Amino acid sequence: MEHATTIVKSKNENHLSAIPFERVTVIGAGAWGTALATTARSAGRDVRIWGRSKTIVDDINTNRRNTRYLNDVPLAEGLVAMTDMAEACADTDLVLLVTPSTSIRDICQQLRDVLKVGVPLIVCAKGIEAESGLLMTQVVKEAIPGHEVGALSGPTFADETAKGFPTAVTIACEFDRADGRQPEETLSARVAVSLGTETFRPFMSDDVVGVEVGGAVKNVLAILCGIVTGAGFASNTRAALITRGLDEMKVLAEALGGRRETVTGLSGIGDLILTCSSLQSRNLSYGTQLGQHRPRDEIFDGKPVVVEGVANCASVVHLARAKGIEMPISEAVYAIVHEHADIGETFGNLWTRPLEAEPRALDIELEHPQGEGAAQHVADLMT
Repeated sequence: MEHATTIVKSKNENHLSAIPFERVTVIGAGAWGTALATTARSAGRDVRIWGRSKTIVDDINTNRRNTRYLNDVPLAEGLVAMTDMAEACADTDLVLLVTPSTSIRDICQQLRDVLKVGVPLIVCAKGIEAESGLLMTQVVKEAIPGHEVGALSGPTFADETAKGFPTAVTIACEFDRADGRQPEETLSARVAVSLGTETFRPFMSDDVVGVEVGGAVKNVLAILCGIVTGAGFASNTRAALITRGLDEMKVLAEALGGRRETVTGLSGIGDLILTCSSLQSRNLSYGTQLGQHRPRDEIFDGKPVVVEGVANCASVVHLARAKGIEMPISEAVYAIVHEHADIGETFGNLWTRPLEAEPRALDIELEHPQGEGAAQHVADLMT
C-alpha cells in the first residue's frame, strides 16, 4: 500500500513579515560568492555578481556555470555577471562582500567610489585583519563609512549550497531598539527574507562580534585537526581539539564584546564541526598534508590555493596576545604554520599543559603528572 506524504506547516498569525531587498549585488565570483548569488536569484532577487576574471564572468553569463570554482553545478536562470564594478553596483539595494578576508579593505576602497551612500553591506568573508586586529565588519566600516554593515556566516560548503542541499546560516547585524525600528525592520531580518529559499535557511542575530569570531577562529582550529589527522591520530583527538577550540572561541568573543552563547550557534560550533570534519575544507586539507610531513611547496600539488586559516592564525594570535588572552591551540597552529616549529614537539607540549578545570568558575590548574614523558610520547606518535 502506498502512503501519502503530508507536509505540515505551522501557521501563526503573530509571525512578522519583513521587506526583502530586490536588487542584490555580490562582490566576488569565487565558489562562495557564486553560490550566494545563485541562492539570491533562486529567492527571486535581481542579482548581479562582480568578478575580476572575464573568463569566469563569460562562463556564468553564457553557460550558467562557474566551471573554475563550482565544477558543473548549474546556476539559477537570470543571474548576471560582470567585470565592471560600477555597473554591478548601479541602483543596487544590498551588497554581499564575498572576497578573501585579506582583500576586503582594498575592495571597499574601490566600492567607495561607485556605491551609493546608505546601501547596506553584508560581509561574507571570515577573518581578522592582521595589521589592525579589526574584525571584517569593522574594516568595512572604517574603509567605506556611511553604510550599515552586517555579517553572514555558518557551516557552508559552497558547492552544497549551490546544489540546493539544505543549508543554514546566521546573519548578524547590530540592532538597537532606541533607533525606532521594529525587529522585522532590521537589516538582519530584511537580508534573511531576501536570501531565504526552499533550502537556504537564514537565522538572525544581533551579536556581530560573536558571529565573526566564530568564523575567523574555526579556520585556525581546522588546520590543527588536519595536522593530527594527517599524523594518524583518530576521532578522540579531533573531538578534544574541537571542544577545547570552541572554548577559545568563547573567550575571544567575550573579550571583544560578543556573547559566549553566540559561539554555540551556526557561526561557531556549526561551522567548526563542518570545517574540522571534511577534506572539502581547504584548512583541514592543508593541515592534513602538513601532518603527513608533505613539503610545504608540494601541498595542494603546488597550486596557489587560498587557505584562510594561514592568515587567520596570525591575526587571531596577535589579537589574543594584545588582549591578554590565552589561546594555546591557536598558538600551536601559529607556531607550526608561521614559525615552522616542529609539529610533534609543538603538539606534545600542547597536550601536556597543566591540567585545568572545564568550568571557568573552578579556578584550578594542576601540574601534569607525566608531563615531560607524555610530551615526548605524543611527539613520537606524530612522527
